Amino acid sequence: MDAFVAAVVFGISLLAPVLDNNSDTRPLTLQGALYAAVICASLTLRRRWPSAVLAVTASGTASGFAVTGHKSSLMLATMIAMCTCALHLPRRRAVLEVAAAAALLAGTSVVFGHRGWTGPEVVALSALSASAAAVGFAVRNRRAYVAAVEERARRAEQTREEEARRRVIDERLRIARELHDVLAHHIALINVQAAVVDHVMETEPVQARESLAHIRRAARSSLEEVRTTLGLLRRPDAPNEVAVEPSPGLHQLPDLIASFTAAGLIVDQKIAGTPVDLPPAVSLTAYRVVQEALTNASRHASRPHAELELDYLPSALQISVRNPAEATSRSRSSAGPDPLALGEGGHGLLGMRERAHALGGTFATRMTDGHFEVRVLLPHERTGT
Repeated sequence: MDAFVAAVVFGISLLAPVLDNNSDTRPLTLQGALYAAVICASLTLRRRWPSAVLAVTASGTASGFAVTGHKSSLMLATMIAMCTCALHLPRRRAVLEVAAAAALLAGTSVVFGHRGWTGPEVVALSALSASAAAVGFAVRNRRAYVAAVEERARRAEQTREEEARRRVIDERLRIARELHDVLAHHIALINVQAAVVDHVMETEPVQARESLAHIRRAARSSLEEVRTTLGLLRRPDAPNEVAVEPSPGLHQLPDLIASFTAAGLIVDQKIAGTPVDLPPAVSLTAYRVVQEALTNASRHASRPHAELELDYLPSALQISVRNPAEATSRSRSSAGPDPLALGEGGHGLLGMRERAHALGGTFATRMTDGHFEVRVLLPHERTGT
């Protein structure tokens, strides 16, 4: 491209004297043509060395003024070099170099053309220099603006992609928590009742049938909750969308405790403060925390006993579940670190912590007096009494 520009400028420099009606302008001699060719050829290097090319073209144009005493067609090459400097060099440096070149040309015109500094030749040279620099700066600003717009678009696209990935991860974690909380509780009950059936099948068939009934109810409840959870994952605008049951909450806590009691777990419940209606998200989280904590108690406690305490604070609900620890857990220090910090514990403890933190609450576990305790604090705003 630069070679094409140089060729065009050289062609103009050859034809301009022929087409000019001014009698003072003479066609270029062979020596003059070679001189113009060298100056125009320097334009091929204008992007790599813009300052040097401006110096060559300005010096060549000034030499033409000095020799002929009138304007030269090589001024076009100097204007292109000025535009290139304005486009590629730092602004302050470009202004200084263009101004120096313009001063050189104007001074040469004054000295060798015998005209004053306010003459039309000097004014024209100054205007052409300023125009060339202005074009370069305008193109430069336009490119910078387009680059900034493209960068903002790229960052916005990247942000959208990252946000989409984050939402997918959050949704996967939410689904994992829901499925774990739904299935772990009922499967634990089925496991306990199946063990009872295996133990009393021959000696106490009545109790075995009761245990089988509990297994049936637990399986049915598990299927219903799984169906509800999967229904929530369907598109809400699907044409065959069916209504799903409301999410469980603390209002279903008596049924939950009754299911554990039927499985043989003794639950001592204590309520402190004045119960209030909680926001659905807080009520669901509290229900899932109690469900998971009691499930762990039924599976891992040294004896089938758990203490559940709900403390209704002015702006928060504090949940505490304690159960006798197993021998291996009891051997640990009461001031030992959180099992989650050690990488211990299953997905249940992790899910409880994630649920609590999602609502801006806290989650902690500790070992005290041979009992394992789960303590969760869920902040909320009252919705009623």
